[in-house]
Amino acid sequence: MKKKHLSFMAVAVTLLASACDGKRSVETTETNQTATADTAAMVHDTAGVQHQGAMGTPMEKGGLKVYSYSNSVDFPEADLDLNQPEENGKVTGDSVQFNYEVKNFQLSQQTTDAGTHEHANSKEGQHIHNIVDNEPYTAHYKPTFKKAIKPGQHVVLSFLSRSYHESIKHDDAYDLRVINVGNVPANTAKFNEDGQHLFYSRPKGEYKGADTRKIMLDFYLVNTKLAKDGNKVRATINGNEFLLDQWLPYLVEGLPMGENTFKLELIDDKGQVIPGPYNTVERKITLAQ
Repeated sequence: MKKKHLSFMAVAVTLLASACDGKRSVETTETNQTATADTAAMVHDTAGVQHQGAMGTPMEKGGLKVYSYSNSVDFPEADLDLNQPEENGKVTGDSVQFNYEVKNFQLSQQTTDAGTHEHANSKEGQHIHNIVDNEPYTAHYKPTFKKAIKPGQHVVLSFLSRSYHESIKHDDAYDLRVINVGNVPANTAKFNEDGQHLFYSRPKGEYKGADTRKIMLDFYLVNTKLAKDGNKVRATINGNEFLLDQWLPYLVEGLPMGENTFKLELIDDKGQVIPGPYNTVERKITLAQ
């Protein structure tokens, strides 16, 4: 079923018109201009286009450094459709069959700029993040799979991910729907698909060795946008608060070995959490030598 949130595309358009440190832009050269090393390094292929982009202004607190980046290879034509299970469909049994159609994006393939990113990358390549009720995602490298889900009504967010786990943030690259597994109580509250929602993606699990130096923070927004004078994501990392006003991936440096806590909240311009079942979420990750 195709996504119904047409306003989400408006979010992408607004973001593209935002400040240059959040803008994904393709550098070009004049006809007679000598190609520079940066331009020569740009990657063009049938799947994506390499973008040149600046790092955001670092925010530093509690020994941590947090900053956005916008130089990832982009996939403007990438398309994800979930054919099964159907929206509000009823599923029987102890596992749910997921069947996606993916266009203009190759699963199980390394993203072409993976080697230029200094954070964790999946050796298995590009994939789908499947998130049920904003619990930790499962990564899937094929468009069809089965997943065990407990009986009840569930909210399923799916989106395409680069091999280094960074989400593709445009309307056609995601799917959000409600499914019913087994017997669902008649008084179950209906999820508001038109509401403003924040979903947690990364970081996740355990990081070792070189992957501990820079940890990517990435989240998914539905029906909302971020701005300096509007909604923001409040990221509290090991008790240190950072306000994120652009929907971009962020890198975190300076995390200590051992357990680290990430808390994300979708807040309005007054600093109040926007009502929604997933707009406050806390996760723990572990760093090891």
